[in-house]
Amino acid sequence: MNVRDWARGLFRGRGQKRSAGSVGFVLADEDLCCAGYTRLSDCPEIQTACLRIAELIGSMTIHLMSNTDEGDVRIVNELSRMIDITPCDTMTRSQWMAAIVMTMLLYGKGNAVVVPHTSDGILTALEPISADRVTFIPEKGSYRRYKVAIDGVPRDPEAVLHFAYNPDRNYLWKGQGMQVTLKAIADNLKQGQATVNAFLRSNWKPSIIVKVDALTEEFASPEGRKKLLETYIHPQTPGEPWMIPAEAFAVEQVRPLSLADLAIRDTMEMDKRTVAAVLGVPAFLLGVGAFNREEWNNFVQSKIRPLALAIQQELTRGLILSPKWYLQFNTWSLMDYDLKSVSDILLAGADRGYVNGDEWRDRVHLTPAGLKEYKVLENYIPADMSGQQKKLVQE
Repeated sequence: MNVRDWARGLFRGRGQKRSAGSVGFVLADEDLCCAGYTRLSDCPEIQTACLRIAELIGSMTIHLMSNTDEGDVRIVNELSRMIDITPCDTMTRSQWMAAIVMTMLLYGKGNAVVVPHTSDGILTALEPISADRVTFIPEKGSYRRYKVAIDGVPRDPEAVLHFAYNPDRNYLWKGQGMQVTLKAIADNLKQGQATVNAFLRSNWKPSIIVKVDALTEEFASPEGRKKLLETYIHPQTPGEPWMIPAEAFAVEQVRPLSLADLAIRDTMEMDKRTVAAVLGVPAFLLGVGAFNREEWNNFVQSKIRPLALAIQQELTRGLILSPKWYLQFNTWSLMDYDLKSVSDILLAGADRGYVNGDEWRDRVHLTPAGLKEYKVLENYIPADMSGQQKKLVQE
């Protein structure tokens, strides 16, 4: 008996109840569901934005400055080297600062703690503490005083460096991060990615419907339909053609809504722009749009600089004893200027005696050449001597 005769006898046997049925292949609900708690650190877009901020702050030089009667000058000593080069013996300065910023923005819900270590009154290390080890304990009946518990041991906040981001509504000394603001956006991005993955993982592209003529009661159950699929439809090798009885089956192709029809891309792009706006980073850092120099420089001035200022103020408060000293990040190093613009600005300053030759060479990445003398053009004179020019003096 060949397959066709067997199928005729199976589906059109005398005395059997005739019926019509179908077997559909669509995306399973569990493929599209995105249940469970979504941490902000698990969202690639949010993690990318925070990491870029952390890397940029970690790349800036920290200067130890001193107030003098002639202006603020940079100090180079063992303390400045300690803070700017070797703050922690287990990581580089850049990694150390990036860890602090990532904990403050993401892992610590707006808070990061660093413990200073000293030996004979000399600062030896600045140890960053992971967020899981830190608990903040407000004092009973006070919104202003608190303790910082590290591994369950309470410490006075004056004994540690506490970096806070986005102050809490009730406890102003405590940061609250952006968890509440970004939670819904993170869920949307995760759901959108789950939908894309479900479409890409589907075994049936596009979905199909198999109509079965005179489906018997045996195949009306889930077990029967599974047997039908395994017997005729599921190929042993991907792409292998089906061999089915012509009179028994009818296969129709159903084209569902594509990702373009569902506007998944547009929705995810909008969510990425929202993440960028909330965190204060340019959208092109998250893969949306093209690089824009003005937008980048505005990002450095409006986001990186305020964060760096908050960090340097806490470092100064907790580490510097002299009232005339303070720490300062070199935020100008992050600004995006082309070499010609920098050179033109410095040359204009050189004509007026504000910049010497070696300062110009340093900014265009050339080695010093002994050009320490400040020079001015001969027609630049003090304002109070403008009337003493020879061309104005009548003999």
